[in-house]
Amino acid sequence: MGEENLREEVERLKAENAALRSVAGRSGGLKVSEKGGVSVYGLGRFPVTLYKEQWTRLLGMADEIRAFIKENEARLKTKASAS
Repeated sequence: MGEENLREEVERLKAENAALRSVAGRSGGLKVSEKGGVSVYGLGRFPVTLYKEQWTRLLGMADEIRAFIKENEARLKTKASAS
């Protein structure tokens, strides 16, 4: 590869890297995983992936989870104070 080709390749890779960073920086998103689960992005460093029936069960527990959080508010930490 000539020097000019290397520069073009570096610029292309920089643009691709910037595009990937902007996608990764989103507040969240959903995706079907390779194994057929539902992955939720944006909650932490790694996605949370559960199968359809697990998400359905968890969503059905939403009121119970909210009540539990409210009852244990004083003992629970937020992401900012967890470090």
